[in-house]
Amino acid sequence: MTESIATFRGEPDVAEVDVLWITAGLGCDGDSVAITGATQPSLEELVLGALPGVPKLNLHHPLLAYATGEEFLEPFRRAAEGKSERPLLLVVEGSIPDENNKAEGCWAGFGTDPDTKQPIPTCDWIDRIAPHAWAVVAVGTCATYGGIHAIEGNPTGAMGLPDYLGWNWRAKSGLPVVCVPGCPAQPDNMTETLLYLLRQAAGQAPSIPLDHALRPRWLFDQTVHEGCDRGGYYEQGDFAAQTGSRKCIVKLGCWGPVVMCNVAKRGWMNGIGGCPNVGGVCIGCTMPGFPDKFMPFLQEPPGAKMSSAAVLMYGRTVRALRQFTRSSLEKEPLRPGARAAASNQPERDEDRGDA
Repeated sequence: MTESIATFRGEPDVAEVDVLWITAGLGCDGDSVAITGATQPSLEELVLGALPGVPKLNLHHPLLAYATGEEFLEPFRRAAEGKSERPLLLVVEGSIPDENNKAEGCWAGFGTDPDTKQPIPTCDWIDRIAPHAWAVVAVGTCATYGGIHAIEGNPTGAMGLPDYLGWNWRAKSGLPVVCVPGCPAQPDNMTETLLYLLRQAAGQAPSIPLDHALRPRWLFDQTVHEGCDRGGYYEQGDFAAQTGSRKCIVKLGCWGPVVMCNVAKRGWMNGIGGCPNVGGVCIGCTMPGFPDKFMPFLQEPPGAKMSSAAVLMYGRTVRALRQFTRSSLEKEPLRPGARAAASNQPERDEDRGDA
């Protein structure tokens, strides 16, 4: 009877999952701030266990926790010793420095070693916890592919989590590092990925589908351009010459036609915004090649010169033909008994040259 009631209520076999979120990589905590704006699902829904059939998420996060000091570190220490009582998700935010490229000190640390009284390097936490984790998630471009800190010439030797653990590394679930890039990552992309992993941990979903860059495939299978509000202007060869225009901004430095990202469709919060939708050029922050391969920013990408020139060849002709068609469709057919012929209807503003 108990089993049938649980099935009816949609209660998962795994009731709770612990999430240890480390922000002590090289980063700005932007992903931590961004995730508070998630709505589909919201962080509150996951933490409160408000979604039927989904395990409750026990979040241990330095920015959002009530606990401090040793009380906060306790679940991290237990996890490092392999003593976690529930399935464990390790989430890492910020790039991973190379702690072997210097004579002393550490680039990034988290907590204090009780014996040496020195900071515990972030790398040590990852080394100790990752082998015990059911899954490991890298959020933000810094954690996924190195980001800004990994730019050529940086002194820290910063890298993404897949580079640090290895692209062939596997968690207890058999999953590689799950990467949710973005600078910061789109809020709903983060919570939706966590939701999928919670369902998978509860046996309610197949293994999360990832692309070659370890990104959730359904979130990163289209380019910015394919979801951009300005895409129609590109197709017509109608390009902005300066900022503030509503036209396609590829000539102003937008990499949208080749960058895999859903922010143009999904917006930033609750469907609102999105870089190119509000006039900001795409600089490729969800791509493994960011930032080195996308610099200098705000200059027309090399490939755009050829593609936009080809579009211009037919775009102007297409616009002219559509103008003729639209002018015809903007006028009513001649109707019997009408007081004035359709040809005498008032002109639109743009027909009079007022636009």
